[in-house]
Amino acid sequence: MYNKKKQILIKGEMADWKKLLKYDPLKPLSVSVNEAIVYFTKRDLLKENPDKIDFERIKEVNRIFSRQNEEGYWGKSKNLDYPPERQKLLETFKNLRILVKKYQLTNYSKKIAQASEYVFKWQTSEGDFRGFIGDQYATYYTGEILSILIKAGYQEDQRTYRGLEWLLSKRQKDGGWTVPLLTHTLDQETKYRSTSEPWKTYEPDFTKPFSHNWTDMALRAFASHPKYQKNKVLKAASLLKTSFFKPDNYRSYQDGEYWIRFLFWWPNIVTSLDSLSRLEFKLNDRYIMKAVNWLSENQLPNGLWKSSYKKGDRIKDDSKEVERQIWLTYEICLILKRLCG
Repeated sequence: MYNKKKQILIKGEMADWKKLLKYDPLKPLSVSVNEAIVYFTKRDLLKENPDKIDFERIKEVNRIFSRQNEEGYWGKSKNLDYPPERQKLLETFKNLRILVKKYQLTNYSKKIAQASEYVFKWQTSEGDFRGFIGDQYATYYTGEILSILIKAGYQEDQRTYRGLEWLLSKRQKDGGWTVPLLTHTLDQETKYRSTSEPWKTYEPDFTKPFSHNWTDMALRAFASHPKYQKNKVLKAASLLKTSFFKPDNYRSYQDGEYWIRFLFWWPNIVTSLDSLSRLEFKLNDRYIMKAVNWLSENQLPNGLWKSSYKKGDRIKDDSKEVERQIWLTYEICLILKRLCG
C-alpha cells in the first residue's frame, strides 16, 4: 500500500506521484488484456520503450473504422428527432474523439484526416462549430472539437486558430464560458426547437456568470495546444478550480455530484484536472490538492477508479466497466505525473 501524502511540496521538490495514492495503479494497467493500455503504460508511466503496435488493427479501432463512410463521416441518420446532417456530425464527433483522444491516432492516418476535414466543414465563418444544438452557439462543443483536431495534428492550421480566437471572443465578463442559449430565459418550446431545427441564434448575455461545466469543455482546446498563449485563459482556469465539487451556476448538469461522474466527454474532476495540469498548475495549489486527495481517498483496492461515484448511477460489474476503469486510471496517472512534474 502506498502512503497517502497531504503535503507533497517538500523543499521545493515534487514527490513521486505514486506516493499520493493508497494503492499501486500500475499493476492492473501493466497486466491488462488491453494491448493499447499496456503499451501506453510502458511508454508513458514506466519509462520503457515498448515495441510499437498497429493501432488500426485493434478490435475497437477496426470496428469504428469499418463503419466510417468513404466521405469521412459516421452515422446513418436513424434518429428522426435530429436533422440528418447534424446526426452525422454528432456521430463523427463521438468516433473521432475515441480514435484521437483514446488511441492517439493522428491525421497521418488517411481515415482520421478525412473525418477531421468533414468536421471542419461545420466550422462557420466566425470560427465556431455549430449544429449540435440547432443554430445556437455551442462554446462547449467547439472547445472539445478543437482539442480533438489539435491532437489530431491540426494545431498550426489557420482554421484552428480561428476557432480559438472565436472562443476567446465569447467569454463572459467574469472570464469563463457558458452556453449563450443558457444566458436567456426561454420557454420550453423555444428550447426544444433550438435543438431540433434551425432557429434564431441567441447572442450571449455576457453579464451572466460563467458555467464551470462549459468552461471545462471550452478550456480543453487551449490546454491541448502546445504553443497557444495560455496566459489568455488563466483567469478561466482559476474560476474552474475554485468551483471543484460545487453546483454549477446553471440548471444543466447543475448537481455538484457531476464532478465525480467520469462518463463520456462530459465535464468532471478528471477532465478539469487534465486541462489544468496541461496549463502547468501544480500540486502546491490548494484547490488542485483538494481534488487529488479526493482521488486518493476514493481509489479502489485493486488500484483502479470506478466510472462514476454519483449517487443513483448504476455501475454494472462487467467487462465494459472494467475497461472504462482501466482507461480512466491511465488518464488519472498521467494527470498526477504532470502535476508532479
